[in-house]
Amino acid sequence: MKSCHVLFFCTLLLLGACQHRPDDADKEAVKSPNILFLFADDFTYEAIHALGNEVIETPNLDRLVRGGTTFTHAYNMGGWNGAICVASRAMMISGRYIWQAQQMNAPWTSGDSTAMQQTWGRLMEGAGYDTYMTGKWHVNAAPDQVFKEVRHVRSGMPRDHWGTVPDKKELIEAVSAGRDYRDLRPKGYFRPLDINDHSWSSADTSNGGYWAGGKHWSEVVRDDALDFLADAKNKENPFFMYVAFNAPHDPRQAPPSFLDRYDIDEIPVPENWLPEYPYKEAIGNTIGLRDEALAPFPRTELAIKTHLKEYYAIITHLDEQIGKILDSLAASGKMENTYIFFTGDHGLSVGHHGLMGKQSMFDHSIRVPLMISGPDIPKGKLVDEDVYLQDIMASSLDLAHIEKPSYVAFNSFLDLAKGKQERGHYENGIYGAYMNSQRMIRKDGFKLMVYPKINKILLFDMNKDPMEMNDLSQEPEYADRVKSMFEDLLKLQEEMDDPLDLKPVYSEIFM
Repeated sequence: MKSCHVLFFCTLLLLGACQHRPDDADKEAVKSPNILFLFADDFTYEAIHALGNEVIETPNLDRLVRGGTTFTHAYNMGGWNGAICVASRAMMISGRYIWQAQQMNAPWTSGDSTAMQQTWGRLMEGAGYDTYMTGKWHVNAAPDQVFKEVRHVRSGMPRDHWGTVPDKKELIEAVSAGRDYRDLRPKGYFRPLDINDHSWSSADTSNGGYWAGGKHWSEVVRDDALDFLADAKNKENPFFMYVAFNAPHDPRQAPPSFLDRYDIDEIPVPENWLPEYPYKEAIGNTIGLRDEALAPFPRTELAIKTHLKEYYAIITHLDEQIGKILDSLAASGKMENTYIFFTGDHGLSVGHHGLMGKQSMFDHSIRVPLMISGPDIPKGKLVDEDVYLQDIMASSLDLAHIEKPSYVAFNSFLDLAKGKQERGHYENGIYGAYMNSQRMIRKDGFKLMVYPKINKILLFDMNKDPMEMNDLSQEPEYADRVKSMFEDLLKLQEEMDDPLDLKPVYSEIFM
């Protein structure tokens, strides 16, 4: 009988120990780091003061540069339609490369539960994270099926006047023919035509756009983020915040005090500025492409400086909102256990090469700033290894001690940031694509761009020619490199499940 009592007592002790294991696990979960992801739209890599732009004012983004590690060569793969942000965000949410991410649209739209469980937010939630989302979404997955708490979901861009044109064909014909199209253009487009063109004011709240609803959208997102932090402050669970600003996407609107900080006479045009890009039709950057219709054809220095002024102003306004989020995080006591990521979904031309949008494979359109700061991240460090901006997703899984699922194609860059790894995961090259109009590979300091519709190739030495102004593709001494890079691009196409067959172009050029 005594042995039975001993056995019963031991059993109780064992059960008690088992019952405490979840508590111990919960304590470990509490120690998991918080993740704050700050996501901007149309944010080119050169639009941060601390990274070399002497004109723009970005004191709070400069704080992130000084307080963490910056990847100076972070890229987006491109897009399958003119809205490059759709592809970029689908890749970020799914962790899949561009063409696989495109295929996720169908299961997301149907609400497929397995597809939803494989999203970034749901992976974090499965690891015990409280997840929050606000701002720009622009993917087919339902945000409230990806994040626990969702506020103010914004569309792809603030509504403007492009859709108000009664006859776009007449407008485009007038622009192409060089006729006066002043009265045909929608408000905010093909401007300014001259110094007296005051058809648009970025500070005029009656124009709607970012002002729709009565408060600037960047401020709405800021307030949501502050509410999330106030909520997270009182919880033990770690948090994952997806804070997605529409800024600085056009229409680039900001309060007058921010516009007043910039004088167009003190804003230089880009070194590679052109009145028009000679291959714009072949690469799909036609007059009718909405982004390209923002400025007049041909481009003028006045127009480019005006758009840069508005671009810088809305970025400085965005920077102020980010500063308030960072201050609130510090005041919450959560900063010491929080990793902060900042990037853009893609870059923007704003006059480079005679282009205005992001539908190209030039660095100004595919390269973005990417900063990470956190408890063990080196401060003020610059890493020039090539990465994809969507590596942020895999890096956050790494921080949360979540085993990377097999379907996540992108890679964590934490070891690169911490100096534990010298080379990255993309030694076969960085891949880029835009519809069926452009393909790109960046490898070993060179970039090869292919325009398949006209069998055109371009080669740039990115170390000597970062502004991509000197095409080397026809130089005899680079013939072998052009051929080998094209062959490497064909291999990357296979890896990416690229639907475009470039072999006929290769044969036409090299056979």
